[in-house]
Formats: sequence, C-alpha cells, structure tokens
Amino acid sequence: MTFGEKIKKLRNDNNLTQEQLAEKLFVTRTAVSKWETDRGLPSIDTLQEIAKLFGVSLDSLISDDDIESKRLADKKRAQRFYITAIIFLALSVGFTFAAYFAANKYFTIGSCIGSVGYVVCALLSRPKYRRLEAKKIILPYIISRMVVLAVLLGVIIYALVTL
Repeated sequence: MTFGEKIKKLRNDNNLTQEQLAEKLFVTRTAVSKWETDRGLPSIDTLQEIAKLFGVSLDSLISDDDIESKRLADKKRAQRFYITAIIFLALSVGFTFAAYFAANKYFTIGSCIGSVGYVVCALLSRPKYRRLEAKKIILPYIISRMVVLAVLLGVIIYALVTL
C-alpha cells in the first residue's frame, strides 16, 4: 500500500474530508490531494502531525521506499544549489579581480551580487533533513548564520563605499 493510499484510508476511516484534514494539519487541500495521489510527500514535521492525529506510528505510515525517494530528491535539489553557489563564488571572485586590475569600481557591483547569490545558494545547498538536524544544535547554528550575515554586510558596505 502506498503512502497516498494509507492517508486516504486513514482519512476516510475517521470521516474527514480533504479540507478538514488540511485544516487540522495547517496545509492546503491541494497538498492533501497531492499526497493521496502519490504526487508528493509531506514534510517530516507534517508526517509527525499526521501520525499523532491518527494515532499511528511513522513506520506504519510510510515505507522505506517513500523515505528514500524523498531523500534522493532532496539530495538532487541540494546538489543543484551547491553547483549554483560555486558558480556565484567564481563570478564574485572574477568581478573582484576585474575591479582591482581594471581599476573600475563598477565591477564591485557584480562582486556584491555574486556574493549574495553565493550565500543564498550555499545556505540552500544542504539537504533539508540535514538542515533540520543542524537546527537541533541551536548555538552553533545561530553563530554560523550571524557570521554569514556579517560577511554579506561587509561585502555590500565595501561595494557601496567604493562607488
């Protein structure tokens, strides 16, 4: 039995409509519809809420295949963001050298955009399940975010001062 079939059966057994289930889980009705037709999977947090709502275990709710396919999709998405982050980093470095050697201060704008793109893509390059694990260790998570913000602000301020 697929995850979608299990959700539909649990919903019907509890005399809930898709709309009612969506309200209880704080999601849209279309999200519930996607789950029931096996076109998507809920987040881990939502899965826990579903298990709690219906009084079932997570193991009985999802199979290993569902978990593995979701994890592989997250890894592929994260890898695309990683590659994009590297491209932004290379552009940032290239614009920085161009600004220095060409003595053209307008190249710092490209460097600034490259830095922002790098930071954004680098933050998204970690698979979602790894980001959730990182948030459990809260102090290093907050410190790392503050350092990234400081670097980003430094690049932006430098670019604005040199214009």
